[in-house]
Amino acid sequence: MEKPQAGARGRNGNGGRAERSAQRDPERTRASILAAATQEFAENGMGGARVDAIAERAGINKRMLYHYFGDKEQLYLAVLEEAYIGIRTAEKSINLSDLEPEQGIAELAMFTWRYFLEHPEFLSLLGTENLHRARWLRQSTRLKELHSQLMGKLAELLDRGRAKGLFREDVDPLHLYLTMAALGYFYLSNQYTLSTIFGRDLAERPNLEGWERHIVHVTLASIRR
Repeated sequence: MEKPQAGARGRNGNGGRAERSAQRDPERTRASILAAATQEFAENGMGGARVDAIAERAGINKRMLYHYFGDKEQLYLAVLEEAYIGIRTAEKSINLSDLEPEQGIAELAMFTWRYFLEHPEFLSLLGTENLHRARWLRQSTRLKELHSQLMGKLAELLDRGRAKGLFREDVDPLHLYLTMAALGYFYLSNQYTLSTIFGRDLAERPNLEGWERHIVHVTLASIRR
C-alpha cells in the first residue's frame, strides 16, 4: 500500500494553490479525484495504478488525495462503487414501471448494451475486479440495495408479462439480466480477438447496430412462452 509522502508539488506555490482550491470546493475535488482514479485504474488495473499518476491527473497533490480517500485501496473501492452507482442511476431513466412488459425488457437490454459501449472504463473495472475475485467489491455496503432494486423492477416486469400470457413462469430475473449483460460484455471485451479471428471489424457501426438488435431478439426469445 502506498503511503502519503510530502511531494514537491505540495511544497511549491502551485501545490499550495491547488490545496486551497480543494478546501474551498471539496465536492468538486472529490469528483475530480474519482474521475482521475477511474481512468488510472481502468487503464492499469489495481496493481499497476499509481497514486502519483492519479494526483497528477486530478491536478492536486497526494496529501489531498489521501485526505479524501485514506489510501489507494479505499480509493479503488470508491471508484468501483461510483461505477456501479453510475449504471444503476442511469437505468432509472428508462422508467420500467411505465412500459409494457416486452418493451421494458427490450429497452433495458438496449440500455445495457449502449451503456457498455459508452463506458469502456466500466468494463475494464469489472475485468480487474473479477481477476481479484471481487476482493474489494465484497467490502462495499452501498451496492446491495441498488442491485436489489434492479431485480425488483425486473421481477415486476416479468410478473406483468406472465399475467398477459407473454412470458414463461420459470424465468429468473437474475438469469434475465445476466443474459443481457453477458451478450454485451462478451462482444466488447473480446472484440479485438474476435475481429482478428473472423476477419470482420466488430467495432464498425453496422456490426454494433446489428448486435444490438440481436441482443434484444435473444433476450426476448429466451423468456417468451
